[in-house]
Amino acid sequence: MKVRQVFKTYKNSKDTENKDEYCLLCGSECIPKRDNGILRMTCVNCGHIHYQNPSPAVSILIEDNSKFLLCKRSANNFKGGKWCLPCGFVEFSEDYLTAAVREAKEETGLDIEVKSIISVVSNFFTPDLHTLVIVLFAKPIGGVLNVGDNENDTLEWFSRDEALPEMAFDADAHIIRRYFSTRLVGAPVDLGYSKQLK
Repeated sequence: MKVRQVFKTYKNSKDTENKDEYCLLCGSECIPKRDNGILRMTCVNCGHIHYQNPSPAVSILIEDNSKFLLCKRSANNFKGGKWCLPCGFVEFSEDYLTAAVREAKEETGLDIEVKSIISVVSNFFTPDLHTLVIVLFAKPIGGVLNVGDNENDTLEWFSRDEALPEMAFDADAHIIRRYFSTRLVGAPVDLGYSKQLK
């Protein structure tokens, strides 16, 4: 199966929306201005350039006895009613491994051990939502399976032989299919570098 790591749901360009009308540093008005060929919001007073970067996130393929766990997203959530791997944004104060353990616990009630990095993907969802997602492989090591937050309605284990339900993210469907067709678990992680997991 061919590796794919960029997923687009709309035709994006270098000039994506940036809604910073006022400077985060001094409060003055910002105007669009070219910087290295890219249109960026720039403060008219202090010259601060408001860079718009993708949001870092984690997605976790949790496998147990050849089954993998999916979450059905709540109706009021982005891509509500569709299924995805447990996932979430990396908080500013945490590394990606800590984020994965936290998100898995919050969304599934499970304690996990992250084993490897399966892939890294870029998602271009909307003009103001781009993500860079580290996709991790993990095994459950404890906890009790339950819907722990309001982002999801249902949790369910799926077999590799079952058809996937309607997926929220193309990247998740690709990762699941690729993993079960290749059993390639990717690059190992060193939990010793995750200070919050020591």
